[in-house]
Amino acid sequence: MDRTSTHEIQVELEGAADSDHEELEALTLELRQHLLDFEVERAELARRSVAPDGTKVAGALTVGTLIVTVGVPLLAKTLDVIKAWIENRPVRTATITIGEDSIEMEALSSEDQRRLIDAFVASHGPSSQDDTSISSPGI
Repeated sequence: MDRTSTHEIQVELEGAADSDHEELEALTLELRQHLLDFEVERAELARRSVAPDGTKVAGALTVGTLIVTVGVPLLAKTLDVIKAWIENRPVRTATITIGEDSIEMEALSSEDQRRLIDAFVASHGPSSQDDTSISSPGI
């Protein structure tokens, strides 16, 4: 793999037990803007490529899911931004998928979450161990 390339990652949010469709949609839009402020290359609402059973509407938005394009050097920091963002929102989990690999961020200790993120990033590009601080607006 070219280590200077970009990754397209899917971010799928699962709201808290009492979250409704509208709240999940608002949270998704908020995270999208937060990621754009962090300067990812692209953050778009995901669309279904296949219509759900019993419908004819393909291309409809998938509530709770973003497609994010990020440069390999910013992958670890982008995951840190998502992790910090979900800790302060009514989000149960955020599932991050790159290709066939997924990681589920949830209410784990910061140390456990850091180990999971580091292992996930290590399998998809260079690690940014020399600078792990988050400098993201609005967290």
